[in-house]
Order: sequence, then C-alpha cells, then structure tokens
Amino acid sequence: MNFASDNVYGVDQAIMDALVEANTGSADSYAYDEITKRVEKRFNQVFERDVKVFLVTTGTAANALALSTMAPPFGAIFCHAFSHINADECGAPEFYTGGAKMFGLDGVAGKISPEMVRESLKGFIRGEHDPKAAAISITQSSELGTVYSLDEIQAFGDLAREKGLKLHMDGARFANALVSLGCSPAEMTWKRGVDALSFGATKNGAMGVEAVVFFDLDLAKDFEYRRMRGGHLLSKNRFLAAQMEAYLSDDLWLNNARHANDMAKRLADGHAKVEYLRLGVECQANEVFVIMPKAKHDELEKTEAVFHEWLASGSDTAPVGPDEIMIRLVTSFLTRQEDVDGFLKLVS
Repeated sequence: MNFASDNVYGVDQAIMDALVEANTGSADSYAYDEITKRVEKRFNQVFERDVKVFLVTTGTAANALALSTMAPPFGAIFCHAFSHINADECGAPEFYTGGAKMFGLDGVAGKISPEMVRESLKGFIRGEHDPKAAAISITQSSELGTVYSLDEIQAFGDLAREKGLKLHMDGARFANALVSLGCSPAEMTWKRGVDALSFGATKNGAMGVEAVVFFDLDLAKDFEYRRMRGGHLLSKNRFLAAQMEAYLSDDLWLNNARHANDMAKRLADGHAKVEYLRLGVECQANEVFVIMPKAKHDELEKTEAVFHEWLASGSDTAPVGPDEIMIRLVTSFLTRQEDVDGFLKLVS
C-alpha cells in the first residue's frame, strides 16, 4: 500500500522483456544502433511531424539540457515557484544554461498563467541590467497533479511568440496529462506553441529513460554536443532505446497512465465521501492531495500505508488549518485497486 510516489514501483514487464532482448548480440554504440533509429522514427509518428529526439537517463537532465538551448547565461526562465526545475533539481537548469535566472511565479494549484508572465515582464525595463527574457516552462501534469488545458497551453504559446520567448514543457508525467485531456500528443504540444518537451517515461513504467523532443528544430542544433558534454550520451544507448520502443508500442504508455489516473480518481472520490476529509486540489491526473485532522494523520502513520506529508504553499491549495495536515498520494501503473480500497478503509 505504497502511495509515496510513482517512482517506488518497478519496471513494466514488457519493457523488461525488451531490455532482455536488446541484450543479445552486438549493436552499434553511441545512439547509432538500429533500435535508436526506430525510436526516432516512432516519435515522428507519435507527434505527427518530423521532430528531433534525444534520449537521456533522467528528467533533470532532460529539463536542464532542453532549457540550455532556450536561455543564454544572462537569460530569464519563467516557471512555477514550486516546479521541479526550480525547487527539486539542485540548480541543474542554472548550471547547464551557464547561469540563467529562474523566475518562480506563485500560481494556484501548481499552475502559472500567461498573465503572471506578462506582469513579470513589465519589470524588465533596464536593458542589460535585467536578465534577458528567454523562456517559459510549464509542467504537464503539474507538481500538484493538475493539468493545463489546451486553451491554456495555446495562451502560453501565443505569449511566447508575441514576446520572442521559447516555450518548454516538463512532461515527466506527460502521459497522465494526455489521457486526462483525451487529446493527441500533437494537440498538447507543438500545435499549441510548445518548442521543446521533456518527455517522461520512468514514472510510468520504464527503468530509466526520458527524451528531449524538439519541435523547433533550430533548437536541436548542436544538442548532440550538449548531451555528450552533460554526460548523458550512453555508449550502450540501445538499452535506453529498447525501453522507449517498448513504452511507445501497443499503447503501453497510454494504458499505464490511464490505469494510474483511474486509481487516483478512485482515491479522490473515496476521500471526498468522508466528512472530515477534503481535497487540497482537484485530482486531474495521478496525484491526490488530502487534508485531514492531525489525529487521523498520526493514526495512518502507524499503519502499513506509505505516503508523504505535503506542505501547503500559500494560495496553491485549499487552506490547511492549524490542526490539520495535507498528505500526497501518488498512484502508478502498478497500483492495485485493493490497495486503494484498503487505504480508503483506513481513513473512513
């Protein structure tokens, strides 16, 4: 009954089988193998156009390296104050950009708005004394499990074009957002103005692979050098590619995300029926935030259930009272319905 994260569970069996198959024979190294070539073509199909895709091992690398193509060392990147790139990546975006400044905006429910970015841009009036506005980064789905609508993404794309900025999407939980919206990958990205995407797979069943996907192909120039310099070009790249190929085959990635979202909705709906509990934010993907009395939280900590306390950040969630605690519950492709129902029994 582990709801600590979607990272706590193992590897989807289809992906593990693909790794075993890739372990036979020999293959060209450094991303020149046939599996990598097939994966590159597969991404073109997924996104309904030619893209440039580069496999890396972590989401932090995907985000930081992608942003390094968008923002110079003297640039400014606008994002949510509690986004992963601003709060959880140990300054990696700043490091790989060579010093670009992160502007964390305090949006509601884990999301920022184009209006917040526009308002921040009003302060950029001193020429070279200010950093140069360079990029916007949005997280889909957000750190609070909320999802940007297609219209919201379009509004960011329009603003980026108007102001000469680039638009990045952190898609560590890209598949969860996609099935939540019920749209195509193209509709949620380049058709709405996204220039580059960090495409996540690890949280949704892979062993350890992410992709940097460029829709603005000019940004991809020299990226192979950035990846190599950053230590993310694997000599045996076929083992990254094998994971991604299996992930994108037979709708595995979408089915895994759909199951995780369904389990989260079951959790959220169950908590909403308990009088002394309430949701901190609407459940839209595979994360559930529940506000409960401290006494109930203390009871739960003595059970076999695993979860995390989550600190509210101002107006980001529903207010948490002095005698209350908010917890985060994350579901995955391997979350069992009996575990969901078992947790609901513990809180009711």
